[in-house]
Formats: sequence, C-alpha cells, structure tokens
Amino acid sequence: MSFASPWLLLALLIVPAAVGLAWWIDRRRTRYAVSFTNLDLLAAVAPSRRRPLRYLPLALFLLSLAAASTALARPRATVSRPADRATIVLLVDVSGSMRAADVRPTRLGAAQRAMDLFADSVPKGVRLGLVSFSTEPDVLVVPTTDRTVLHEGIDLLVPDAGTAIGDGVGVAVQVVKGALAGAPRAKDGTVPGAIVLLSDGAQTRGVLTPLEGAARARAAGIRVFTVALGTDHGTLGMGPFGGGYGLGGGFGNGGRRVPVLPDPVTLAAIARETGGRTYRAATASQVQEIYSQLGSSIVRQHAKREVSSWFAGLAALLLLGSLGAGRVLGERLP
Repeated sequence: MSFASPWLLLALLIVPAAVGLAWWIDRRRTRYAVSFTNLDLLAAVAPSRRRPLRYLPLALFLLSLAAASTALARPRATVSRPADRATIVLLVDVSGSMRAADVRPTRLGAAQRAMDLFADSVPKGVRLGLVSFSTEPDVLVVPTTDRTVLHEGIDLLVPDAGTAIGDGVGVAVQVVKGALAGAPRAKDGTVPGAIVLLSDGAQTRGVLTPLEGAARARAAGIRVFTVALGTDHGTLGMGPFGGGYGLGGGFGNGGRRVPVLPDPVTLAAIARETGGRTYRAATASQVQEIYSQLGSSIVRQHAKREVSSWFAGLAALLLLGSLGAGRVLGERLP
C-alpha cells in the first residue's frame, strides 16, 4: 500500500494523544474518588472491580481515529480487475483421439464441459472466442461477450482427423490480434489477450510446427496457457484397414486398439515460450478445475486505486460501534 499524501499520516499522532488524555482523565477520577470522605457510602455505590470490557468503547474510538487519520493520507492499494478489451480464445483439439474414453465421458466431452464452466466463470466483460483444430484449424466463434453464442459453438465440436497444433495456435493468434487491434501493450510487452490451448496428442498435421506457432504468439505479446488432456493408457479401436477411429474394442476381424497419448512436453514448451503456464489433466474433474482457475486469473491487470473511502467507511463503522458499546456497557468516552 502507498499514500498520495504520506505527510498527512502525522495525523495518526492524535491516537497516542487521545490515549494520554484518557489516562489523565481516568487518574483524575481516581483521585477524586479517594478524596471522597464517606468511605462506607463509596464502597456501597462503587463497583468492587473494574470490568474488562470497560475500555471497549475507548478502544473502538481510538481505532476510528486511526482509520480516519489514514484516510486523510489518501491510501492507494493494488487491485486486480479484468483488463480493458480483455480477450481470450479457447483453442481446442478435435482430432480423432478426442473420442478416447479414458477421461469420462470422452476426452472431448470432458473438455466441452470444462469450457462451458470456464465461459460462465470469466467476468462478463471479457470477450471469448473459440477455435478448433484437427487436420486444419477452424474459427467457430469470433471473440464476443455473448456467452450463448459461445456455448452453442462448444456444443458443435465433434472429433475429426489429425492434429495441427502449430496451425491452430497461428490462427488463434490472428483472432486475438484482430479483436485487440490498436490495444496498447503492458510494460512486460503483453497484450490483454490470451489463448487457452487444450490438446490430447502430438502434432501429426499442419504447416507450422508447435514452436513456430508459439513464436508468433510471443511476437504478438499473447500468452498461451496449455492443458495436456488424457492418460498414458488411453487407446482407441482402429478398423482393419487403418482408418475410422471408433469407440470400444475394435471393428471385428482385423480390428485393433492403438494408444493415443498426450504430449505434455510440447505443450509445456509452447507455454514456456509465450510466458503462459502448462497443466496436465487426467480426469474430467481435473480439467474442470484447471479451467476454473484460468477463468479467474488470466487476462487481468493490476492497478493502483485510491481506497480512502474504505478507511473513511471503516472509521464511521468503528465510531458507531464505540457509541453503541458505550450505551450497552454504561461507559462514557473521556
């Protein structure tokens, strides 16, 4: 916390001054009580011992003075809020391996549920877009604050063919740049935009390599947060002629099962290259938790804000509490 007028903190000296005044007045009352000549009557009307709560009104009053004095110095605190024109693009792998059921109900089904929760947890002013990729990328939803449109786009996702991670990142970068045209960069060189990339396998298609896509994101100041979805024992049934991903245990004669493993190393490299973070999810609950964390943290900016009103309000509440405690306890302020 900092202060716009720190020299006004000298007003806090009124607090020890008030403590000294209260002590002096209390001593005067004690001397007056001792000088009272009718000791039998004094013993009958005076309390036998001091109540521990007798100083509560004074304590609340002193705290009120401290809060009010702090407000005079115009305190400023660092607060976090969604960045202006904040934009997030959800980039999701829809290759055939997303049919695998090692993550229930399927990898794609778990991802869809997590993205729906993400959309509902992000502040309403943040624009969200959706890009899917298999053999090639496809822009399904341009960045918008209309969550209904985004949910509809998520519902349309279906597994397809190969995995073009680099091309997907490249297209997502263009979508973010288009939404943030003219937006200034922060001191660290980043823009108020990010990409959340979810994939369950290694690249098998595309023109750009994953790191070439990451380089484009870094040059644009866009952080990429990556989620490697799936377990190390995920498999899919394959047809006898090598085509047609399917569910279950093969397609009869000649059918076989093939492993479909995530590639967390490549996704971690993308995140590291762009200044983002990487995650690994092996269950539906884990991917939902990851998206929930991302929804409350990314594309936020920290700024100094004057909070004098907070201290002024606290001072008023403490003063009311002091007066109320005095009424209840029968004690008066000095």
